[in-house]
Amino acid sequence: MRCETHAANLIRLYVMFPSKKTTRMPMVTRRLRDPDINPCLSESDASTRCMDENNYDRESCSTYFLKYKNCRKFWNSIMIQRRQNGVKPSMPTAAERDEILGAMGKMPY
Repeated sequence: MRCETHAANLIRLYVMFPSKKTTRMPMVTRRLRDPDINPCLSESDASTRCMDENNYDRESCSTYFLKYKNCRKFWNSIMIQRRQNGVKPSMPTAAERDEILGAMGKMPY
């Protein structure tokens, strides 16, 4: 906040500037929304959307939760396997994941 005084009127004018915190997304949120880091972004969004549409009734969204859980398990096992084989980065990028899923022919989760 900055104060300006005008000599002619003796009026003080306070100007509010937006802080940098309000214009930037938090680092954790940016990482979760990054498709290269989060392989289950669409499953996460689908489960959140289901909760919003069903008034946060967990029972009606259980299939979405199960899909998200299976997605995390699948990509976690891929990540562990790549780490054991010395492949960097341990989590495949979004393009690599599309190739892996394309080679499998169908979604494993």
